[in-house]
Amino acid sequence: MDTRVLIVGGGLAGLSLADRLSQAGVDFMLVEAQDRLGGRILTETIQQGAFDLGPAWFWAGQPRMAALIIRLGLRYFEQYSSGAIMFQDQSGAVHRNHGFASMKGSYRIAGGMGALIDGLREALPRSRIQLGFQVNALAHKRGWVEAQINNGERSQTIKTERVVLAIPPRVVAETIQFSPALPDAAISKMQQTPTWMAGQAKILAVYDKPYWREAGLSGDGMSQKGPMVEIHDASAAEGASYALFGFVGFPAAPMRGQHPQVIRDLAKEQLVAMFSNSMENPIDIRLQDWAQNRFIATRRDHTSPQFHPAYGMPKELSDLWSGNLLMGSTEMGSTFGGFLEGALEAAEATEAQITKNETNRSVFNTALSSVLTS
Repeated sequence: MDTRVLIVGGGLAGLSLADRLSQAGVDFMLVEAQDRLGGRILTETIQQGAFDLGPAWFWAGQPRMAALIIRLGLRYFEQYSSGAIMFQDQSGAVHRNHGFASMKGSYRIAGGMGALIDGLREALPRSRIQLGFQVNALAHKRGWVEAQINNGERSQTIKTERVVLAIPPRVVAETIQFSPALPDAAISKMQQTPTWMAGQAKILAVYDKPYWREAGLSGDGMSQKGPMVEIHDASAAEGASYALFGFVGFPAAPMRGQHPQVIRDLAKEQLVAMFSNSMENPIDIRLQDWAQNRFIATRRDHTSPQFHPAYGMPKELSDLWSGNLLMGSTEMGSTFGGFLEGALEAAEATEAQITKNETNRSVFNTALSSVLTS
């Protein structure tokens, strides 16, 4: 199997690049190790409501997200933030109207962020997407790359002019064998680049009514006790299902990895203590621990950075294998790295690099043809 561009990773960055190449008429193949598309975007339907267990927000001033939402005909709405804010101190005591609505002014998409993934997927030929295949090895030949992919039962070889790694750099460093080996500085930079969101875990609790809203609460909460340290309203846009979600403050190992049910039980107790006795029996409560997903996180990601990392394309990761190997995850976004906007930004920059080379080659071939026929 041969292709012009092999895209590794079916998250927003990889799918957006595939969409751009498809529109430009550049042949591609996209392989995704998981059995679904979306990467760190994960939207699940519960009680007819769409809820995000990965990234949930975008903001004004992110033009690529705005353009994609308009193009796909999606509806967006502002994060709910009306009402009092709750704060739980280390002793477990709860205080009303202590703090501020940290996500006020952010926006969500009706149908969840998964609507972006569905919209992009529908525009692409299904024959150019392979799910459940992981890239194990890449070998650089003379001007092309040979990729070995495996789905656990069978292996395939793909020959391609370029490979775009639209997966976290740390995952690249730990899971792919390179021949010849990449420079030590490149591998070191991959390992040093934190995977955005990979160390986080989210708890989602779904209810038949917005009990907190009825009590004059916004759903926003902060806690020094936990297990959730930051809580927000996650209700679906349709108004059929209501939910709160929280970021878990317990460490990825060993607590989260070994005791997920304990964390869910503690979360229910916390929601009752902070908001209302009516919160005791959610319709559904889920824990999504991204640190336990080996296609997203490595052990280095089990401790999340305290501040947003300085992302962008470092010199150590540019021009790998004379441009036949490109890095293209959201961590490569120079302005919005780590965000969904950063994934679109990385795809835009990668497509520009690929199509620029395509144009240069076309000009060269035209010139050569002219010389040969004159």
